Amino acid sequence: MIGKKNIVFGFLYLVLTASLGPYMVANMLPDVDAALADKQAPVGRLQQLQENDFEEDLDALPADKIAMANTAGILALNKMTNTQGPLNAMRSAHAHGNLEAVLNILAGLTLGFIAIGRLFKQIISWAFIIGALTHSGMLYLLNFGQTWASSVLQLGPWIVLTALLLIGVAAAIGLKSEVVKDNRT
Repeated sequence: MIGKKNIVFGFLYLVLTASLGPYMVANMLPDVDAALADKQAPVGRLQQLQENDFEEDLDALPADKIAMANTAGILALNKMTNTQGPLNAMRSAHAHGNLEAVLNILAGLTLGFIAIGRLFKQIISWAFIIGALTHSGMLYLLNFGQTWASSVLQLGPWIVLTALLLIGVAAAIGLKSEVVKDNRT
């Protein structure tokens, strides 16, 4: 069965991609939570000043004090954004990896019900695996500091889309209601 490798790859890749969730919670979420907590005081102070028409103790607050409060608030917001950025990028790899793992499982199962030539089935099968590795796989590597992965990453979505198109065409040509035995020619 040609799609077997996609099913096996899909489940193993799903384990890898799903394990990124606990990694993010353990290693990245504490920094985001700390930045969110650190943001509360300076941004809360700005909100309070604004609600009080920039008066403190019934006196107008001098411009330099307003500027310092603004600076503290902006820096706290910037710190929060900077800690959320890597987490959001990792979430993207996590989501795409899970999706592409499931796509491989479904493609492998679907290939079992399609009666077309072996070569065409092999091309579809390998396109799904290579697409996952060059898309979400490169997203993982990029998030772990491997900047060279960005050049390969650009190919991944196109390979996945091509695989989807090919399996759609193959299904239109040869989808059967029962499992098809692949011939050896």
